[in-house]
Amino acid sequence: MTHPAPVSKRVAVIGGGPAGLMAAEVLAAGGVQVDVYDAMASVGRKFLLAGKGGMNITHSEPYADFVRRYGARHDDVARWLQGFDADAVRAWIHDLGIETFVGTSGRVFPREMKAAPLLRAWLHRLREAGVRFHMHHRWLGWQDGLLRMATPDGERLVEADATILALGGASWARLGSDGAWQSLLAERGVELVPLAPANCGFDVGWSTHFSSRHAGAPLLTVAAGMQQPDGGIAWRKGQFVVTESGVEGSLVYALSAPLRDEIAGEGNATLWLDLTPDHDADRVFDEVTRPRGSRSMSSHLQSRLGIKGVKAGLLHECLSREDYADPVRLAAAIKRLPLTLLRPRPIDEAISSAGGVRFEALAGSMLREVPGTFVAGEMVDWEAPTGGYLLTACFAGGRAAGQDVLEWLETGLTGPLEIR
Repeated sequence: MTHPAPVSKRVAVIGGGPAGLMAAEVLAAGGVQVDVYDAMASVGRKFLLAGKGGMNITHSEPYADFVRRYGARHDDVARWLQGFDADAVRAWIHDLGIETFVGTSGRVFPREMKAAPLLRAWLHRLREAGVRFHMHHRWLGWQDGLLRMATPDGERLVEADATILALGGASWARLGSDGAWQSLLAERGVELVPLAPANCGFDVGWSTHFSSRHAGAPLLTVAAGMQQPDGGIAWRKGQFVVTESGVEGSLVYALSAPLRDEIAGEGNATLWLDLTPDHDADRVFDEVTRPRGSRSMSSHLQSRLGIKGVKAGLLHECLSREDYADPVRLAAAIKRLPLTLLRPRPIDEAISSAGGVRFEALAGSMLREVPGTFVAGEMVDWEAPTGGYLLTACFAGGRAAGQDVLEWLETGLTGPLEIR
């Protein structure tokens, strides 16, 4: 649903990522003059880079499961998704002339697996709707109720009837999301949660021997998990990669939020590994304790369980010589190997960031402390795993912000919106 607004109204959207562009689309459809400002030379730069390896746009799982991916903030994000869920995202993409398909994992991709055709079609639609784009315009805050912008021609002041901030988090700063907006909002009394890495890798502190031999090696058949309060482990199968300093990859990213929080509270975290997820513990015990004659244990593990390369290296790296030499303890470790994580990798390396503007600081999408200023996307304090959830929430949050602005302009409010 759109809300008609006088064409004389002008809205500034600061940030040309998915959330900002979606807000601009909603506003333009509502009859508002929209000006999009971005500090970079072009919009959607992180969107394009994320799509280089295959543009995962959303996910096809049932809505109830989908919403739970947003963790502690799932009720807040649900307000956005109720207006623009995964099915709506696919329909919107199809309306741009881009076909989609569902992969074997349930993830949804554009047929061409690329972000560029989608972005080109989207920008064409926005320009046709009258949206104006201003590149190399960096927002510096406010002055006398106007927006301060640093431009190639010097600083200028911009007047707008409402503003949407969609400046991203603090990952991949080279693409424009540097988190510099935090101090500007803090000065206005906006409640913020410090930005932190999400969907990130972790440092382990490998020995030089292990790192020199196995950095870059993938673990393609493995399970990982964290210990639960009852002492059990919630296992998840997947893949990850050993790096020079630690671990990264989809399986690690899926667990990164609780691992990061455990490190913050305890100083480190334990990631438990099952090196043979396709074999149960009894099978592993039988094979490890089987007589091996003159063969070394390494040769025995390779022939009986296929453990070699980086998996064999992990056993040597994480176990004492005594534990490795004891077949019973070795068999147990193969199914439950503790890997101590020391710290998350820097936020600028992360796929996304957690933290930002607290939902409690908002009325709808509007900042309570700055009436007429709305926020969308990764600036807000939510996080989600990879798999299409990040983009879907950015699309949906941007759409909600645009609709909130139209309602605010239509009713002529001067204070916060009523919380819905």
